[in-house]
Amino acid sequence: MRPSLDTPIPPSSGASASAPTTTGAVRCVVALGNALGEGVMWSVREQAVYWVDILQRELHRWDPATSAHQRWTFDEEISAIAERAHAPGFIVTLRRGFALFDPAADIAPRYLHQPEPERTGNRFNDGKCDAQGRFWGGSMDFACEAPTGALYTYTASGDCVRHDDGFAVTNGPTWAPTAQGTAMFFNDTVQGTTYRYRCDPATGTVSDKTLWKRWPAADGVPDGMTTDAQGRLWVAHWGGGCVTCHDADTAGELARIPLPVSQVTNCAFGGADLCTLYITSARTGLTPEQLAAEPLAGALFAVDISTPGLPAHLFGG
Repeated sequence: MRPSLDTPIPPSSGASASAPTTTGAVRCVVALGNALGEGVMWSVREQAVYWVDILQRELHRWDPATSAHQRWTFDEEISAIAERAHAPGFIVTLRRGFALFDPAADIAPRYLHQPEPERTGNRFNDGKCDAQGRFWGGSMDFACEAPTGALYTYTASGDCVRHDDGFAVTNGPTWAPTAQGTAMFFNDTVQGTTYRYRCDPATGTVSDKTLWKRWPAADGVPDGMTTDAQGRLWVAHWGGGCVTCHDADTAGELARIPLPVSQVTNCAFGGADLCTLYITSARTGLTPEQLAAEPLAGALFAVDISTPGLPAHLFGG
């Protein structure tokens, strides 16, 4: 189930952009058995990888130079993080919205804004910052059924805007250059679809929502995703057991990395050269028989890619 050394990852037919290659096999770097590993992010300033276990309410940090692992436990779900540009610590999404948390300070996270107090069955899910320092975060129905989730931005000045609505489970976003200009991509996970929006970086607004890809059932459903330095999208597949790479304009598949687990949740580039793809996974909902067949379910994985990704954007506050 692993790509062999220095072998191109098989592209699909008709791909219009160059296909990346792996320079090693997929490896398990931290076998924690996360219930719902998510929110993976590489810290350039710390040269360490962070990720969350949403259902266990944990934030994790792993230092590849020393293999040192740390964890922080919260009173509610934590789902996504981004480093702050002008202060230590992170902006994070907790169950009800946006908060600040500094792992070096022995204090609880401090809420900044809770944008949907009336949606009591919701929690926040995936999110990240854009190049202008805005944090984009999506909410979702905790039961993954009702279309009560929405897409928000939160800025350093404290402004919160709801940009789209009507999702059962949200994942992403990520951004990439296209023939029509900068685009934002966002996953409607339950419906198995990815949407593309025209994005105005100056104003932080999105428009012209179009269907970018409807995923085949055999691929599971789209979960977290990231963009590399060549503008290609990398998408984790819940229930599909893989990460795939795609041309931003055509959605054509350029590469596929199989994982030894079925519930692949998110991915982010890291390492000193940003050529290591870190991948989270989950074990929640798997039967005893499935868990026996997937002993690494919930682990953090890594694979080296021939071309680099992009550093994670910082929150402007």
